Amino acid sequence: LHAAGHEIVAVYSQPPRPAGRGKALRASPVQQAAQELDLPVHHPLSLRNNPEAWQAFAALKADAAIVAAYGLILPQVMLDAPRLGCLNIHASLLPRWRGASPIQSAVLAGDTQSGVTIMQMEAGLDTGPMLLRESVPITAHTTATTLHDALSALGGTLAVQALAGPHAAVPQPEAGVTYAPRLRSE
Repeated sequence: LHAAGHEIVAVYSQPPRPAGRGKALRASPVQQAAQELDLPVHHPLSLRNNPEAWQAFAALKADAAIVAAYGLILPQVMLDAPRLGCLNIHASLLPRWRGASPIQSAVLAGDTQSGVTIMQMEAGLDTGPMLLRESVPITAHTTATTLHDALSALGGTLAVQALAGPHAAVPQPEAGVTYAPRLRSE
């Protein structure tokens, strides 16, 4: 988005977490990239019942918000704040693999393709209307890591296209809905 010339008024990221042997706090890659571009970074611990965070977000007066693997559910008041709403870069061909682990779920299920869907966010879990979708093949040599990298690049390209809009918002079909649960270490 920055390279495409869009003004980025703020970046929201998960807060720094302990990492490495010394368990020193380490900023997320998103925060690190934002800091390199001298962009303001916010990392509220929660957005639920957090009117201060909601007001700060609304005060940005953003035209749109682009969300990718953020990990926190945006309440309706935040979804409604940007003039053009919030767009999600989702790493699957919705409605397949709604939820937290779409990349790993596609590989584990033996899917032959995955992709990226740019969708208009709404209160449901990955249920909003689709603006753009593009697929990539999954081969016998595809891993979750290689698929992640391919979908990341594609997601960035599609996010820029989405902002160039307008694009018809197509409701997701009711058939073919699957859920990708949050992965656990065990």
